Amino acid sequence: MSTPVTTGFKDSAVKPGPPHKIVSSEEWLEARKKFLQKEKEYTRLRDELTRERMALPWEKVEKNYVFDGPEGKVTLSDLFDGRSQLIIQHFMFGPHEKEGCVGCSFAADSINGVLPHLEHHDVSIAVVSRAPLATLEAFRKRMDWHFNWVSSEGSDFNYDYHVSFRKEDLEKGKVYYNYGIVEGLPHHLEDLQGISVFYKDEAGDIYHTYSTYGRGGELQLAAYNYLDIAPLGRNETSERGDLTSWVRHHDKYEEKGHVDNTGRYHKEKTPGSCCSED
Repeated sequence: MSTPVTTGFKDSAVKPGPPHKIVSSEEWLEARKKFLQKEKEYTRLRDELTRERMALPWEKVEKNYVFDGPEGKVTLSDLFDGRSQLIIQHFMFGPHEKEGCVGCSFAADSINGVLPHLEHHDVSIAVVSRAPLATLEAFRKRMDWHFNWVSSEGSDFNYDYHVSFRKEDLEKGKVYYNYGIVEGLPHHLEDLQGISVFYKDEAGDIYHTYSTYGRGGELQLAAYNYLDIAPLGRNETSERGDLTSWVRHHDKYEEKGHVDNTGRYHKEKTPGSCCSED
């Protein structure tokens, strides 16, 4: 079965429906308290999932991954930055791209505010992409992000954690992503998004504890959590029902353009041009 290509945070749009029933304060309170019981059940289920996630087995990282960082070559161990826990965002940004994926940028916008809190609670965050470091640094400065962003160009890291795909696999029409076989990805879509988590013990051994892909990263995306309590919800109105209908790089909302189903932003056509501008 083919799986549709998405930028990652797909579907579950809450479309505007018919006018809501207008009720008295007493009726509103009764309905709200009834729904509160479901919210409490959901919270308890989330707590249980968290406990089960923390109890999952770990795998030891045997390969010595090396990345290009702002201060030179760094290893996976270096990315812990003196802490025992490391969360990596796999950011879709290939070697030939001019700017980062819109969906991954949307997710990265959530990092700045939480970064000092996590770093003071024994958790480091790093972002990893295959684009050259100079390209990543230019885009990071443009977006005013402060997290550590390193390039895995020339490394197996993205392939080993199943967020990048070699051309021969794309040509076969099947790749391994999100713990299953995905068919029909466009041949130019060599990267998808995800999150991987690691632990380093006192001896310096590193363990892979968790990875999630697709919609698994939505809990770390602050904007969606706000929208989910807004009256119209996510209100993603495209045929695909995903963020490409409205999300843009945060410095491009005043421009006219569109985002395609691989997360790339395209400027609107200008008079005399034959196609949209990249």
